[in-house]
Amino acid sequence: MQLYIVCGASSEIAKAYFTALKNHIRCGHIVTISRGEFKATFDETANNEISHQHFKTDYSDKSLSGIAKELASGHYDLTQLMIFNGLLHDPEHVPERKLEQISEQHFINSMTTNALLPIRCVALFSTLLKPQVATVICALSARVGSISDNKLGGWYSYRASKAALNMLFKSAAIELSRRYKKCHCVLFHPGTTDTPLSKPFQANVPEGKLFTPEFVTEQLYSLISDADYLQQSQNPAYFDWQGKPIDW
Repeated sequence: MQLYIVCGASSEIAKAYFTALKNHIRCGHIVTISRGEFKATFDETANNEISHQHFKTDYSDKSLSGIAKELASGHYDLTQLMIFNGLLHDPEHVPERKLEQISEQHFINSMTTNALLPIRCVALFSTLLKPQVATVICALSARVGSISDNKLGGWYSYRASKAALNMLFKSAAIELSRRYKKCHCVLFHPGTTDTPLSKPFQANVPEGKLFTPEFVTEQLYSLISDADYLQQSQNPAYFDWQGKPIDW
């Protein structure tokens, strides 16, 4: 049975992606992972065979490796590993506009959540990969993680952490492709999405450029489900919600 893993399942985009999976796949096992509970409902009249399992985790290596071992015993084929964890601001910190606003703690928190946590998920769940199974490993990146695209400066911690994520995925894609030819890594820029993460910055978003989580996840699912599109993309692919490649 095909296996779909959704990390950071408490985020608005992750919850919308879970719904997109339910709407599109006819058979499969969906695993959600988050720090808290996750409520899921299924249409019992739908003609499909979808099961769901949720894991609460502190995202430690011990916890994630335990989840991976339990899933390995289920004889699943890992089809998608989707990582939606992310941090832009918190009650004490906002994106920096000036050098003097850089906070050591916020920088560390950003790196931990936006770069280290996703690559640890890749490392620990890569034990589920199989050479004969086509697998997409996807994390939410951002256009501001592009060094060549940076024309405005600022947002030091967030930019640095997303750039680090991009580099980590680049290295992981090279390594994994040697052993798993059908594994494709993806870095996805969703655009400005109507979530708590973007809420403080929505006032200046141009009309028509503030997207719903449902729209973004439908775009994402469509892109990574297109085998021909992925085949023509780099590995890792780095593209936006329209499927347009982003310069590194």
